[in-house]
Amino acid sequence: MIQVLSGFAIVWVIILIGYFIGRTNVLGPNAESVLSRTAFFVASPALLFETLAQANIKEVLGPQMGVAALSAFAAVGLYFLIARFLFRKRTAGELVIGALSSSMVNSANLGIPIATYVLGSASFAAPVLMFQLAIYTPIYVTALDTITGEHEKHVAKIGPDGAPVQRVRPPWHVTLGRIGLQILKNPLIVGSFAGILFSWQQWPVPDVLNAPVELIAGAAVPCMLLAFGISLVGSKPLQKSSNRRMDVGVATVLKLVAQPIIAFFLAQFLFQLEGHQLLAAVVLASLPAAQNVFVAASRYQVGLVVAKDSVLVTTIAAIPAMIAIALLLN
Repeated sequence: MIQVLSGFAIVWVIILIGYFIGRTNVLGPNAESVLSRTAFFVASPALLFETLAQANIKEVLGPQMGVAALSAFAAVGLYFLIARFLFRKRTAGELVIGALSSSMVNSANLGIPIATYVLGSASFAAPVLMFQLAIYTPIYVTALDTITGEHEKHVAKIGPDGAPVQRVRPPWHVTLGRIGLQILKNPLIVGSFAGILFSWQQWPVPDVLNAPVELIAGAAVPCMLLAFGISLVGSKPLQKSSNRRMDVGVATVLKLVAQPIIAFFLAQFLFQLEGHQLLAAVVLASLPAAQNVFVAASRYQVGLVVAKDSVLVTTIAAIPAMIAIALLLN
């Protein structure tokens, strides 16, 4: 338990340093973007490759992924059930964003540091990360594409008489093609798949490759946490004028309370996990709402307030919640 609490303390100290950097603007106005992109495109793929290349592939693709998937879908179902009574005037797009805020965890920017310093290995974050990028993302992108009409892409074509003809591509053609390309281009997925391939084939990583990868991987967690601390500067959630406080409240409770409880029962009784594996499943389920929720809301211009406030509120409250979970499961 001392090691777990020490891990949380390390995470919070680095976040606070990032907040101080943001307040003083010592790294300039683009510090958060540069640090985040460095972590996402360079350091995190290296960390995932290095970790998974040495991990047991059965553990990565096993029960932890099942807990992550089932607990997320259960939280989505609960949100839609509650929304049926409380949020009848919300648009379908807003409801999807609210459901994402209730179920999609920050598996990269906070998941990898928590897995590294609290759970002992970044490999614990990999099943959640892969579920969300390879399975969950295509589902919600397809839903938002359909709801907002983004799938109705008109393609110009010249008819027999020389006049332009407008043809509408079917939703599945546009959506699945773009999603598949996005997944293949995602550096975290590429790093994870490469690491799993090395683990599966039991290939040794040559020293000439391992040494630079290890050095670059060491930058992942500091960059993520510093960027996150910087992002907290100037944030003012739950403005009364937004009229979305209840939406954010429901999403926060489902994310930080309901989803971890569901994950606990799934992990212990369905997947028969115990000890450190059980702790890992529940802690990862209690991660805050992913920043990708706000990215999706911005992309489709729906539920922006709910996404932004849910991400911020759950992020601030998540560390105490995870500490409480670690104490309870001890």
